[in-house]
Amino acid sequence: MGIIGWIILGLIAGAIAKAIKPGEQGGGWLTTLLLGVVGALVGGWIGSAVFNVGLENFWSLQTWILAILGSLLVLVVWGLFTRKRA
Repeated sequence: MGIIGWIILGLIAGAIAKAIKPGEQGGGWLTTLLLGVVGALVGGWIGSAVFNVGLENFWSLQTWILAILGSLLVLVVWGLFTRKRA
């Protein structure tokens, strides 16, 4: 998968992750979409390291699941770092 495919996959995975976990994560939609790109990379790396599966094909179900789970993970970590202190 090329770099354009990674970017598109990450943007869509970030939007899906934001829909799954709505709320205040710090930053707007643009930040969420950029975190989705990072999350897709993280999901692919974790999938390769732990489960021996990667992000080979754009239309593969495992690619989308790993990218969305990676985006959710990055979104949760981002939310922990940017949440407002009371």
